[in-house]
Amino acid sequence: MTSYHCPVDGTRSAITALTWCCPVCRGPWDLDFTPARGVAANALAGRADSLWRYKEFLPLDTSAISLGEGRTPLVPLTDTVSAKLDFLMPTLSFKDRGAVMLGELARRLGPDRVIADSSGNAGTSFAAYCARAGLPCTVYVPEGTSAKKTEQIRAHGARLVTVPGGREATARAARAAADEPGAFYASHVFNPYFLHGTKTYAYELWEDLGGRLPEALAVPVGNGTLLLGVALAVAELRALGLITARPRLIAVQAEAVSPLAAAFREGADDLLPVGAGGLLRDGEGEADGLLPDGGTVPGGDVGAGGVPGTGGGAGAGGVRGAGGNAAGGAGGVEPATLAEGIAIPRPPRARQILAAVRESGGTFLTVPEDGIREAQRDLAARGLFVETTGVACWAAVRAGGDAVRGEVVVPLCGSGLKTGMAASA
Repeated sequence: MTSYHCPVDGTRSAITALTWCCPVCRGPWDLDFTPARGVAANALAGRADSLWRYKEFLPLDTSAISLGEGRTPLVPLTDTVSAKLDFLMPTLSFKDRGAVMLGELARRLGPDRVIADSSGNAGTSFAAYCARAGLPCTVYVPEGTSAKKTEQIRAHGARLVTVPGGREATARAARAAADEPGAFYASHVFNPYFLHGTKTYAYELWEDLGGRLPEALAVPVGNGTLLLGVALAVAELRALGLITARPRLIAVQAEAVSPLAAAFREGADDLLPVGAGGLLRDGEGEADGLLPDGGTVPGGDVGAGGVPGTGGGAGAGGVRGAGGNAAGGAGGVEPATLAEGIAIPRPPRARQILAAVRESGGTFLTVPEDGIREAQRDLAARGLFVETTGVACWAAVRAGGDAVRGEVVVPLCGSGLKTGMAASA
């Protein structure tokens, strides 16, 4: 039977236990799951035109709450760069890929209530799928979350809790609620079912490109749920003998909040200690990765050895190599960024994210706020209205440079209807 396991200490848990993290180290779960063999890209014709067409590759092979999510278009932006329009999902963001998987799991387990925390998009997705499943849902969001996103959460009938402070304070509040009996924590960070949903992004590219993947995949990274899903799909496709070449993963962060890029530049295996490129948020201990019970997220030590070719100098169009200007703001306050969806100072899966990028031969790029504004305007002029977080990869890739050589695909992750156009500086 499929079960959770901790990648740090090997602790295991049944899926039915509603245990949202490893009880030993308080870190995220991974999932014991191996896809079925014998399915080729040309065998998928005639199946449902949604991510559920890849049922042999998923830990849940059907969903009673599907809204037809997945199978988003792939359109060219230049001769070498294409965009996957994941803002054309039912709730207008890529988060539907993972939310439908977690929502279906929750429906089968039948908890008293579902708890979620989000900067906006994951919350809207969970609210929608919980409504579809008939499950009570409470969504915690940080103050300052886009009004359109909170309106969408309420529209689906979820209870909205606005938490003073930033993203880390919001996560702490949600995790405290998730520890109560009968609660299912629909965490897109801690629950690996979400990653098995987001991995369908890569499976779709594999099918659409005739059984191969592009040379490079640019992915926006905050908590890393899309990047880790993509890495999971690549590993599965290689293990199944369905691809041979591994695409480079180009992880993109906002220059203002770029703790992973800083760690990558320094050759670290995990986030840097605060004061050495890590970010402190809200001044309440988040920089130590503190969880509600006082435990800490595993890791945090700096690894040895540098990584070549990842200097922090500015590249064309203001894009920086890994770690450019990654230090925290004065007084321990996180710098503001238009890319609110990836403004995560201490991602719990940092170690896995850094390893996935390195193993792929990829790198990190950071983009300044003006680059985000320019990229949003540029895409709008091409007929694509995308929210500010969703344009980060295009901001990095359009600047050029050796990191984005060859055939590249960028995800346009959320609709511009969620945030509107960014105001001029």
